Amino acid sequence: MPPKYKTHRRIHGLAAVIAGLLLCSTAGAEGSPEAAARKFVEGTLRAWMADAVVVETLKAQNAGHAALTQADIDRLDKAWRAETKAADKPMINGLLGNPLSKYLAGRARASKGLVTELFVMDERGLNAGQSDLTSDYWQGDEAKWQKTYALGPGAVFIDKVDLDESTQRFQVQVSATVVDPASGAAIGAVTVGLDAEALEMQ
Repeated sequence: MPPKYKTHRRIHGLAAVIAGLLLCSTAGAEGSPEAAARKFVEGTLRAWMADAVVVETLKAQNAGHAALTQADIDRLDKAWRAETKAADKPMINGLLGNPLSKYLAGRARASKGLVTELFVMDERGLNAGQSDLTSDYWQGDEAKWQKTYALGPGAVFIDKVDLDESTQRFQVQVSATVVDPASGAAIGAVTVGLDAEALEMQ
């Protein structure tokens, strides 16, 4: 098959995936991409989030961040953003090296390409652990936190399909509230990036 034809075929295939995800974003019909994303949340992601490393890390960070003001949060986020462009990254390296981040990175690797990114936020919307570097530290001003933790247990938010600049593959971000298995109370939120082509195969 000529390389040009292969390229066109792949582009058309990706376009079909995107169109399907966009058209089904509110339908939720069985077999739709949204249904596949929700099935992943209910069948896999919630089990991951019930692990002790997730729950204990969030409880500890929530307690540690309880007294933060918005000005404190803004300073932390600014420091994180600055470190993404700096040679010295103590804040970033500390978070990426914690047990929760290592757990999330392991889950992402084990998904064999389905999970493109995975990060957990505390009750203030601040990152508690992540499989890969995020551009910001505070997610509290974004829909991934506002449409999950802020709405309570059971909330799920499926974002639009987007092109991941680093991998040049299309992905959809799916977010959900993280709950304490013992009490059922909301203790944070999680966002997972799912490869659109791999999700279509689910």
